[in-house]
Parts: sequence; C-alpha cells; structure tokens
Amino acid sequence: MHFFTPQRCQTTSKIMYHDKAMAERAADESFVSRGVRLWVYQCEYCRTWHLTSRDPATTLPHYSIERSRKPRSRKRGYKPRW
Repeated sequence: MHFFTPQRCQTTSKIMYHDKAMAERAADESFVSRGVRLWVYQCEYCRTWHLTSRDPATTLPHYSIERSRKPRSRKRGYKPRW
C-alpha cells in the first residue's frame, strides 16, 4: 500500500502547502476530524503556507529578550560590583 508523504520545510519541519487554499482546507479538515482549531500563515523561510495552533490575534511579535538582559552569574549570592 502506498502512503502520501508530504514535503516538509527544512527550517521549521512543518508540512508545506503550495497555496493558501490548500492550507485552509487542511485546517478545516483538522477541525472537523479532531476538533483542533488551526490557523494558516506564510513561512518567511520557504515562502509556502503552514498551519499553526497559535492564534495570530493573541500572539506577540518575536522580541529578543536575551539581548536586553545583563549577563548573570550562576553562583548563589553573587553580587556584581558597580
């Protein structure tokens, strides 16, 4: 028996859909069969369409938190000298 193996994005490892309509159809099928609500977005790496479980209306933009923090020591009781 032959099974269809979908192509996956090399960066995100998500299933690649060639157009938005195919991705929306897959999201609708997922909701009907499993009761899971999925959203469609265009990948910035491969420029194809992917599905996500995160609601785009509630997700925050990606900010780099690590750059804004000062380096910290792992020692307990360490106090930096100012």
